[in-house]
Amino acid sequence: MIKRIVIVGAGQAGLAAATKLRQEGFQGAITMLGDEGAMPYQRPPLSKAYLLGKLEAERLSFRNSDFFYLRNIGICQNEPALEIDRVTKGVVTAHGRHLYDHLILATGAGPIKLPASMAEGIDNIFYLRNKADADRLRPILREGAQLLVVGGGYIGLEVAAASRQVGAQVTLVEMAPRILNRVAAEPTASYFRRLHSSQGVDIREGIGLTGLKPDGAAITATLADESTLTIDAVVVGIGVRPNVGLAEAVGLATDGGILVDEFGRTSDPSIWAAGDCASFSYQGEMTRIESVPHAIDQAEHVARNILGAELPYRPRPWFWSHQYSTKLQIAGFNRGYDRATVSQGIAEGSMTVSYFREERLIAVDCLNDARSFMLAKRQLGL
Repeated sequence: MIKRIVIVGAGQAGLAAATKLRQEGFQGAITMLGDEGAMPYQRPPLSKAYLLGKLEAERLSFRNSDFFYLRNIGICQNEPALEIDRVTKGVVTAHGRHLYDHLILATGAGPIKLPASMAEGIDNIFYLRNKADADRLRPILREGAQLLVVGGGYIGLEVAAASRQVGAQVTLVEMAPRILNRVAAEPTASYFRRLHSSQGVDIREGIGLTGLKPDGAAITATLADESTLTIDAVVVGIGVRPNVGLAEAVGLATDGGILVDEFGRTSDPSIWAAGDCASFSYQGEMTRIESVPHAIDQAEHVARNILGAELPYRPRPWFWSHQYSTKLQIAGFNRGYDRATVSQGIAEGSMTVSYFREERLIAVDCLNDARSFMLAKRQLGL
């Protein structure tokens, strides 16, 4: 009989798992361990509405304390897990030990950081991964501020868009040959390159950051082409790494993340993982998905399977990004595509990029084209 379930992580996946356990009728103890000192909250607005000051902090929270009280979900808002004891089935924190029959790891992912030698002595370097990061950055984003964004992925582009909307001057550098190099075809990248250039963002592709030096209250940034910039702050968006330290310390299998089977189990049958930290086999490849819909879906599957459902998890990958007035909606995985086609939508400025592998549709990027997105999701079985 399952009496105690502990969830390490108080983000989207952790909350989804706890909520689904109660919805499925689990009557035992549920304890969530968080490390941010806050109730579970939305992260996508951090690089958009919240950064712009259009969304207040209290509206970030998914639920208030009454929600957890009424469902008898214990939430420790500032009690990070320090160690897992697989023998006694306990999670050790600075405040004691939480025993479990089943443990869910929803530890998420953390930002890849600049080398310590480059960042030494520089205060205004930002990594936008949590609310504390956004709270530090918001006062910097003001009219006339000089900002360097390192990384031309979606986070970097969203921060650039938000910064321009408050009047900051933005230079964005991408070490790869073009922005969105790993995640989108050239037509999608070209769309966003034109969009950001039209809004005054100075995009420099094929150029990396090589050095930072304090310059009074400012910072001097040196780029790979030996040019220099005098800036007020640096925002780094060069990717994330799954938080696997707890799992690796106790010998759980990892493979680009905490390795789980089709049901969400790790190599220890009493320990499960879900969300950004979990790696699993999908379409013959090891896969780790960073998206809110996936975090919810996988965590809910894990909750059901802990209670005996034995449901294999089949991801339904879809993603989104907001930049200025443009809404990008992505369905499917474009990895391994051998052809991409472009179709213009009915509305001005709308466009869909369709990805094919061996003449089979595998993914779409829909820009201001919600109708095509919905049609594609159905066609892809999502």
